[in-house]
Amino acid sequence: MPDEPLSGTALFDAVVNLCKRRGFVFPSAEIYGGIRSTYDYGPLGALMLRNVKDAWWRAMIQERDDVVPLDAAILTNPKVWEASGHLATFTDPLVDCRNCNERSRADHLTAGDDGRLVCPHCGSTDLTEARPFNLMFKTFVGPVESEAAVAYLRPETAQGMFVNFANVQTTMRRKPPFGIAQLGRSFRNEITPGNFVFRTREFEQMEMEYFVPPADSPKWFEYWCGERMAWYKKYGIADDLLRLRQHDAEELSHYSAATADVEFAFPWGWGELEGVANRTDFDLKAHSEHSGVRLEYFDQATGERYVPHVIEPAAGATRTMMAFLIAAYSEDEVGGERRTVLRLDPRLAPYQVAVLPLSKKEELTPLTAEVLTLCRRRFMCEHDSTQSIGRRYRRQDEIGTPFCVTVDFDSLVDRAVTVRERDTTAQERVPVSGLLSYLTERIGL
Repeated sequence: MPDEPLSGTALFDAVVNLCKRRGFVFPSAEIYGGIRSTYDYGPLGALMLRNVKDAWWRAMIQERDDVVPLDAAILTNPKVWEASGHLATFTDPLVDCRNCNERSRADHLTAGDDGRLVCPHCGSTDLTEARPFNLMFKTFVGPVESEAAVAYLRPETAQGMFVNFANVQTTMRRKPPFGIAQLGRSFRNEITPGNFVFRTREFEQMEMEYFVPPADSPKWFEYWCGERMAWYKKYGIADDLLRLRQHDAEELSHYSAATADVEFAFPWGWGELEGVANRTDFDLKAHSEHSGVRLEYFDQATGERYVPHVIEPAAGATRTMMAFLIAAYSEDEVGGERRTVLRLDPRLAPYQVAVLPLSKKEELTPLTAEVLTLCRRRFMCEHDSTQSIGRRYRRQDEIGTPFCVTVDFDSLVDRAVTVRERDTTAQERVPVSGLLSYLTERIGL
């Protein structure tokens, strides 16, 4: 039976420990002491992150006929960031502590009894005045480091979709409402990154810009809020771990008519997984003004010409993966033994199937290889023949593998295998000839 679930610091520490110990996430360049809040995704992390992104891709592009993909450049003309307002407004208020020399975001600090901000590192109130700090990473294009060669790593993927609006609309013959979606890396020079992979300076985004007639933007905003909430629940996050928080008027970005955050109950409190924003026509008008190119839609049926409004669901792939790991983490007891189990949706698990020969005896090798080849046609699989079958089951439970397929000596006679289900530990005998269809139905891929 499951124990009382872990929470708070205990849950956070358990998940972080599991990620390092089992190859989900490693500190980047750890042998050199690492670099603050930068991480490498190990074999299991790379597989799971790919599955999270694939699930988003299926929902946002593959299963729809009104959204098309894009893969825009990370480096682009600096005028893009001038037009979008990032050069002028993409800043955080930065303060330095004169006592410990640590830097912090002023808007993340609390005030003491005397009303002065308190350093979270040493408790001092001797802080500098807040000053704006631009979050974009600056670099240079070409061999000469001059102002004319300045460029920036993109802080978001959205602008690549806005500046390609006319290209995509024309080549794909799209009429609003339609969307442009992309997955890709973004970079923000965060003052205070932290909470493991929740806030890092290099991360992956899953964003979509949905272009709609201006009068229809409120209804499409509500539609996408509902769609995105449902997606997280579909892949296993419980209702009580999610909420949709509407932004107050004073909290809205300068371009937004309405914004809502899909938030997850992380061990340290509620945190944003995804923002859904009604960006109005701000971006297309800004780029039209700065570029001199008209970014609008002409409806031949009505003779109407307008600048579409944009609804933007924007999610972080890495923090989404983290939320799925936290939601799936469980500890219980099976057969008098303690076990850790990741109750991941099978479509998100790093491996869907583990093929386990009952022993290392050579008689089982040919059939084990046959079963492994069969399963690999459809699923990511692991082969494990080391230690007892019970220990191997526990290893697979801990990394979230939903099904273990055991090849035993009876299999040589009846050409059937034992399929064990992760969450219930129930076992079922399945003919090899029907194994692929059986697993496909159970896994949902």
